[in-house]
Amino acid sequence: MLRSLYSGISGMKGFQVKLDVISNNIANVNTVGFKAGRVNFQDILSQKIGSAMQPTAGQRGGMNPKQVGLGSMVGTIDTLHTPGSFQTTNVLTDLAIDGDGFFQVLDAPNNKIYFTRAGNFTLDDNGYLVTPQGNYVQGVVVDNTGKAVIDVNGNTIPTNIQIPDNAYDTNASKQMEKVVAYNIASDGGIDLTLANGSVIKLAKDPTSTNPTEFVKVGLVKITNPGGLEKAGNSLYIESLNAQADDINVPTELGTSIRTGTLEMSNVDLTNEFSEMIVAQRGFQANSRIITTSDEILQELVNLKR
Repeated sequence: MLRSLYSGISGMKGFQVKLDVISNNIANVNTVGFKAGRVNFQDILSQKIGSAMQPTAGQRGGMNPKQVGLGSMVGTIDTLHTPGSFQTTNVLTDLAIDGDGFFQVLDAPNNKIYFTRAGNFTLDDNGYLVTPQGNYVQGVVVDNTGKAVIDVNGNTIPTNIQIPDNAYDTNASKQMEKVVAYNIASDGGIDLTLANGSVIKLAKDPTSTNPTEFVKVGLVKITNPGGLEKAGNSLYIESLNAQADDINVPTELGTSIRTGTLEMSNVDLTNEFSEMIVAQRGFQANSRIITTSDEILQELVNLKR
């Protein structure tokens, strides 16, 4: 009877965790870039009450082992990195990744790197592209051909993205001009429209008269995104089982960026409500195991009377 009691308790604990994950999914059904969670169960060690026996030729057949399970436990809580639906906003700083990869953002005061699929960015007062928490969105330094520049260690060069008030016109006037508009292309390239109508690429140094290094919005590839740790605010950090590659241009990762678009949550309410019913009934069934085991134990106690 004690085995059944503990099995029921383990089942209730597991389904409570499942309900917690489901409720978090539903609460974030409209959160930009949110990825749903999923609980998987596994059985706990089984108690052996009879061993397997080898068949003996001409005497008897083999016998299977006899084992009693001791309940269940939470095996994994997966983060499902399937793409969410795209929502058009027509806001130039709203970016969505069409494919694999993550935006890389920098928490400058703590010198810490985060990753996110939530592209609801804005420009701060200094023209930097930032997250709602003020983290800098990282770009990558590229050459005239749009390829990422490699440093002496063979790594790409990340940089903060800043839309300047003025930039040197390398096309027409050959002088500093006011930046009146900008656009972010699908390959991460940033075009600046100057007051005289000229369109130039965003240079690493906008004041340079002969720039050779430019800036594109960068992405990072993570082989095992499910191994990332959630850090809140739709941000992730690396873990021992999920390491990010160097930041690179989207085309090198086989993906692209949608401007004026946001990737919404990938939560499926139909599936979540169905799983909620399963979790609720599973919790009720396991609670019934406990009450039934308690009634039988009470009968055993009453045998003495």
